[in-house]
Amino acid sequence: MLAPPRTVVRREGGLYALERALQRRGFRLVAGADEAGRGACAGPLVAAAAILPEGRRGEIEELADSKLLTPAARERVYDEVVARALTWSVVVIPATEVDARGLHVCNLAAMRRALASLAARPEYVLTDGFPVDGLDAPGLAVWKGDRVAACVAAASVLAKVTRDRLMVDLDTRFPGYGFAVHKGYITDEHSTALARLGPCAEHRFSYVNVAAASGRGNRPPRARRPRDAAPRPAPDAVEPMMLWPVAEGTVGVASGDQPRPPVPVGEDEAMEGEKR
Repeated sequence: MLAPPRTVVRREGGLYALERALQRRGFRLVAGADEAGRGACAGPLVAAAAILPEGRRGEIEELADSKLLTPAARERVYDEVVARALTWSVVVIPATEVDARGLHVCNLAAMRRALASLAARPEYVLTDGFPVDGLDAPGLAVWKGDRVAACVAAASVLAKVTRDRLMVDLDTRFPGYGFAVHKGYITDEHSTALARLGPCAEHRFSYVNVAAASGRGNRPPRARRPRDAAPRPAPDAVEPMMLWPVAEGTVGVASGDQPRPPVPVGEDEAMEGEKR
C-alpha cells in the first residue's frame, strides 16, 4: 500500500504557504480562527474566523499578525478582509461569561462558535495556538498561527479591530479607566485607575488583580463576581456589537444563557500579570 504524498510547505510562499499547501492537497476552503482580549482584565473576549479565496484574489498586501500592525494599518486590513473573504464571522463573549465559565473554556467555545457561524463549511481549519475540538472538519493548531497562516492572520485582525472598537465604546460608558487607550489590558495606568475607582461591571472579577481591587482580597482565579456588580450587560449595552455585519460576514454576541458548572482553568493565572 502506497503512503500518501507528503504535503510540502514552500518557504517562499510566506504567510500564504501553509494554505497553498493544503489547497494543493484538495482542501480548497481553509478557515483560520483567532481571538483577541485573552490577556485583558476588562472587556469582552472576541473570536473571529475567516476563509480567504484561493490564489491572488485572497492576497492582502498588508496582512500580518494584528499585533504587528499599527491601528491605522489594522483598519485598512480589516476593510480588505471584509471585502475579499469568502466568508467571515466574529463572536463576542462578555466579561461576565469569562467569569462564569473560565477564560480557556470561553476561548475555545468562541473560536468553535465563530467557525460554526461561517457561511461556507470549512474543509480544513487552522487555529492559533490551541486545538479546538468538536469541529466538523480536520484541523491543526499552529503555534503563532497569526504569523504563519494568512487565514489566521485575517481572523486576528477581525477580532482585534472589533474588540478595539468595543473598548472605545466602553470608554465612553465607563470613563476614567482609559479603556480607549489600553483596551482593558493590565498597564500601569489601568492598575492605577483600578485602585482609585474600583472595578466596573466590564472588569473580569475572576482575575486576581480585579478581585483584589474589589475588596475581595487576593483570591485565586476562580474568585466570583460580587453581588453588587452587574451580573450581565443589559441588552442595549451590547447593541454596538451588532453594528458591523456585512453581506458575507456575521457578528454575534454569546448569550451564555445555559448554566454550566465551574471549570478549573489553568491558563488564567499566567495571564493575569500580563502587561501590554
